[in-house]
Amino acid sequence: MEAALDAGADMVGLMFFPKSPRHVSLSQACKLADMARGKAEIVAVTVNMDLDGLSRINELVAPDTFQFHGSESPEACAAVKVMQGTKIMKAVAVSEKADLEEAQYYAIVADRILFDAKPPQGSDLPGGNGVSFDWTLLKDLDLKKPYMLSGGLNVANVAEAIRLSGARAVDVSSAVERERGVKDNDLIRAFIAAAKNA
Repeated sequence: MEAALDAGADMVGLMFFPKSPRHVSLSQACKLADMARGKAEIVAVTVNMDLDGLSRINELVAPDTFQFHGSESPEACAAVKVMQGTKIMKAVAVSEKADLEEAQYYAIVADRILFDAKPPQGSDLPGGNGVSFDWTLLKDLDLKKPYMLSGGLNVANVAEAIRLSGARAVDVSSAVERERGVKDNDLIRAFIAAAKNA
């Protein structure tokens, strides 16, 4: 968290998904959120979580944004936005141009869309798999909402990904880890520098 903040990360994500190697407990999340508050937007990443769980995160961690990375419907996103009083970011899995149509429905209610690659066959994680999709699919996308690019981004390709997709924001996780679920401060700094330079 310190490395991300020092390097100028605009947003920091806290993962609330027990299957993920990046999962954090509520107590860990509270400490990390306190470090980031006022320095970066705090994003609580969830996957098909029930309203009780979301309410508990909102009450204890007080994130600025909930990122939904499961099969949550546009209606569910809208309900959480009203009930919790937070911003909503919805992840949309992409492998072909037709997948972008789904984003239009979510853009009506979400504050931001996150375009991520569809998980590889056999993966039980909806994101953080280190795979990418054809970035040119996003070029000239008329969404009327901000969006982020995710999936398979790393220090070596993030500049090209920004150029080809037209994305104004990017998301990274597995590519800044020295081993699965363990972040590397130098990789974090290098990625953020590369993204900002692009």
